[in-house]
Amino acid sequence: MRFLLTSLCFFLLIGCASYPVQNGFEPENGSLRETSNPYFANTEKDYVYKAKIDAFNKSFGGIFIVKKLGEAHHRIAFTTEIGNTIFDFTFEGNDFKVNRILKELDKKVLINILKRDFKALIQEQSRVKNSFTSDKNTILQTDILSKKHYFYYADRQLHKIARVDRNKEKVEFNFTQIEEQFAKEIEIAHHNFKLHIALKALK
Repeated sequence: MRFLLTSLCFFLLIGCASYPVQNGFEPENGSLRETSNPYFANTEKDYVYKAKIDAFNKSFGGIFIVKKLGEAHHRIAFTTEIGNTIFDFTFEGNDFKVNRILKELDKKVLINILKRDFKALIQEQSRVKNSFTSDKNTILQTDILSKKHYFYYADRQLHKIARVDRNKEKVEFNFTQIEEQFAKEIEIAHHNFKLHIALKALK
């Protein structure tokens, strides 16, 4: 009985522990004041990916395009391979605009989630609130749209972003096949919502 109570208390304590504690992060007095995300920062480049988006038990395939139009100004579009628009969003500073969206996806909850996902994906800099280290990673904690995000860097290269709520990882952004500040493959995986986005660069 005592063993069961001890085990229960242990799991309760772990469950209530902060995300950094759960993952064994070591606090660091880092000098970095802002996060850095270079993957959609070039106004002279069109970022074009072949995409598969699974949402609400439906799959959508097509072309995902990100264009930086100016300072803190991006346009994101997802079209079929023959050019029909699935969604088209504009981010400018703190403003967000739905230019067009397929009727099947025109749901407030999904639009808000996509807004959070794509804002985290394109935001180049955010103020650092805490710094940590773990294994060979430097982890920077910041807020994006009032949600905690942890940016993982290895050798100063961003390879993961985790959105955390109530000390649990809710969304994971993975950047792979990175060359010259360009992530050729990107995955956005939700752990508590049926939404998965896979991007693979076409050029």
